[in-house]
Amino acid sequence: MSKKDTDESGFEIIETPEALAGQISKAEVFFLKNRKVLLGIGGAVLLAVVAFAGYRFYIDGQEGAAQAALSGVVYDFEADSLQKALNGSGGNEGLLAIADGYKGTDASNLAHFYAGVALLKQGKFDDAISHLQSFSSSDLLVHARAQSLIGDAYMEKNQPQEAISYYQKSADYEKNEYFTPVYLMKLALAQEKTNQISDAINTYKRVIDEFPLSSEVVNAKKFMGLLEGQAGK
Repeated sequence: MSKKDTDESGFEIIETPEALAGQISKAEVFFLKNRKVLLGIGGAVLLAVVAFAGYRFYIDGQEGAAQAALSGVVYDFEADSLQKALNGSGGNEGLLAIADGYKGTDASNLAHFYAGVALLKQGKFDDAISHLQSFSSSDLLVHARAQSLIGDAYMEKNQPQEAISYYQKSADYEKNEYFTPVYLMKLALAQEKTNQISDAINTYKRVIDEFPLSSEVVNAKKFMGLLEGQAGK
């Protein structure tokens, strides 16, 4: 039997070369018994690593082309040439092609946002919602803006109940004194549309209490007063 000792922490440690050789021998036996499974696992892990590295190489290569394509389209978007921005012109790709053709890139993600805004302006609300839902951002203001725009699209579709959830997300996401009051006012309006009078009053009250210096306070007080009068408060 191999001699063992115990270190100060109380864990047993192997002391002799014979004991160490015994441990190595056990490992060899285990490997021989299970080599097919272990080699299969190792091969799968290696395959995953190689596939991920290849994917990143492909995406990095695509990113430059996508950013170049997007930079030209943004000018059309900012000039309010929405059809050109969406579909491209003069041989240049538009937002829809960039969003779909360069998936996984930052440019594709941003193209979804621009496309959503453009489609919303054109009254193509379902398409706008689809593109805005495909967009994600770590930028606090832009993320909340996208949620609010989805709410706007649902309001235009006369679906205020669906709009409420998106306005709620935008209002509660990283609150700030500039945009949050605007999102709250939209939320209150949607709540009014669905006859959620008590909720609407509370939302207007949030604007007044939490953002007393915002320009929305005047209207919040006015609309809250009207609702309280209707509710007999």
